[in-house]
Amino acid sequence: MAFPDRIERTVELSQSPERVWTALTTAEGLGTWFGNAAEVDLRVGGLVQLAWDSGDTATLTIERLEPPHVFGYTWRIYGLPEDDPRRTYVEFTLEASGDGTTLTVVESGFAQVADDTAYKGNVSGWTHELGELVAYLDGRA
Repeated sequence: MAFPDRIERTVELSQSPERVWTALTTAEGLGTWFGNAAEVDLRVGGLVQLAWDSGDTATLTIERLEPPHVFGYTWRIYGLPEDDPRRTYVEFTLEASGDGTTLTVVESGFAQVADDTAYKGNVSGWTHELGELVAYLDGRA
């Protein structure tokens, strides 16, 4: 049975695109809502290192950077070895909407693997992580 190649979520936020951009692209922002610590080399080709208190880590490679509207990166597909070259691509798009921001996140590339474990995990993962982002932006994190 086939599964979708992409996950797409849209969230309406009350903060400006610049404020949301800062939450998505800085060590302070990412290290609060997306992980427990982060290091960010904010340039195309730069790396983002995320770490969680559980000991898990993730390395993101920045592929697209159009401040404050588009932030895109690739990262390892869950369940594959670190040295496996297959990656999914995640892109955040920010659009001003009244006094706030419409944030759309799309992750694609799941069709590279035969099993739907990574896809299913990331479907629920994005729901959780976007909730964390909203709490961070609202000052509840």
